[in-house]
Amino acid sequence: MKNSLETKLGIFVVLAVLAAWAIIETLGSGDFLNRGYRVSAQFDTVQDLKVGDRVKMAGVEIGRVMNIELTTNKVSVVMKLHSDAIVKTDSIATVKFTGLMGQNFVAIAFGSDPAPVAAEGTILESTEQPDLSAIMAKLDAAAGGIQNITKTFSGDKLDNILGPLTDFVKQNSGPLTATIANVKNVSSQIAAGQGTVGKLIYSDALYDSALSTVTNLQDTAAEAKSMIATAKTVMNNVSSGQGTIGKLLTEDKLYNSTEEAMTNVNEILKKVNQGQGTIGKLVNNDDLLKNAKLSLQKLDKAADSLEDTGPLTVIGTMMTQLF
Repeated sequence: MKNSLETKLGIFVVLAVLAAWAIIETLGSGDFLNRGYRVSAQFDTVQDLKVGDRVKMAGVEIGRVMNIELTTNKVSVVMKLHSDAIVKTDSIATVKFTGLMGQNFVAIAFGSDPAPVAAEGTILESTEQPDLSAIMAKLDAAAGGIQNITKTFSGDKLDNILGPLTDFVKQNSGPLTATIANVKNVSSQIAAGQGTVGKLIYSDALYDSALSTVTNLQDTAAEAKSMIATAKTVMNNVSSGQGTIGKLLTEDKLYNSTEEAMTNVNEILKKVNQGQGTIGKLVNNDDLLKNAKLSLQKLDKAADSLEDTGPLTVIGTMMTQLF
């Protein structure tokens, strides 16, 4: 009986411990049993965040809030993360809520790959989530503004706004009717393809002309492209020394031949100046000039004597004068 009572008591204690642990875990305060490391972040406000609330990354729980305390103009939140949670030093923490009536939690964003992994005691950067109460206040103000607008368009004020417009329509019903009829007539003509606008919309002439113009431009562009390709080929041939122009530009034969010819001309001119050769003697010797003058004088005398002599005598006289 004693052993049985002790056994029951032991089972009761074990069950009580398990129940207590389950209750603590459910309430979110049993994370101290798990191994991990602590990081912290500072916020302007944590809204309704409590100790034991979850810490998530991309919606996955990676830890719990361990402590919340006020510091100088900030609220410090200490979080215990699971040992396998990889948080970078440039990760940003934000206090968020799961819904209008949901529980708050701390969301930690992924950091960059080059950043090192956060160690024990790292202080993360933080950003503030819009306050739910401030959002509700703005919605309330917007609703009040909408209500005021609806009031201005109700009752007597609506009549004051639409009254002048109604009077204007009544007073100008004839011109407005004529204007509407003219617009209807113009739209009918356009729909029938009449007029400039109608032809532009329904006639294919403009389309055909534009298509022909585009085709001509394409042909011209193709010809210009072919000409450019041909010119490029010619320039490449010239640069490589092919053809007459290429040889003239790249080879030294023409230059050497020209230089040799100029040298020969220079030598000839020197000999002419020195009186060498036939041309040199003709240019520099005065005997030729004297003989030419003498021959002209003899011809002049022979011409004078022709007036008084006969044909046979003229021939004899010329022979005599010349020789």
